Amino acid sequence: MRQPTRIARWRDARGSELIEFAFALPVLIFVLFGILDMGFCFRNYEVLTNAAREGARLKALSPNYTTADVQSRVGAYLTGGGLDSTLATTAVSQVSIPLNPSGTVTAVGNQVTVQYPYQLRFLSTIGNFFGGSFGNITLSASSTMRNLS
Repeated sequence: MRQPTRIARWRDARGSELIEFAFALPVLIFVLFGILDMGFCFRNYEVLTNAAREGARLKALSPNYTTADVQSRVGAYLTGGGLDSTLATTAVSQVSIPLNPSGTVTAVGNQVTVQYPYQLRFLSTIGNFFGGSFGNITLSASSTMRNLS
């Protein structure tokens, strides 16, 4: 039986899959954590959008509702959605809504804007490990509705 030469042993491909996997694994983990972070972020954005819509609907029902009433309703919706309502800022403003394409006929409405700070759970940790400073996002949603009365 003939022993393989030294050069033939270097050309052997055993173990190359392990090295390729070692290079690909961090990229795959980064992509997986990015997908998870964006999923959590999108969920919070949907709760924020629905809270702004709920606040605008309340204000559109009656002009007797104050800004404090709208903020309370938005805060209750955010709490019900699993977010910390004390971190959110809610602004209510009266706007003019065009009813025709030229904008000559308008109606009075209210716009509710809700902002909420969000910190990426996984990507901020990975970014801090490499010296990055990303990870904080301010989510913002607004809803405009015409007054019914």
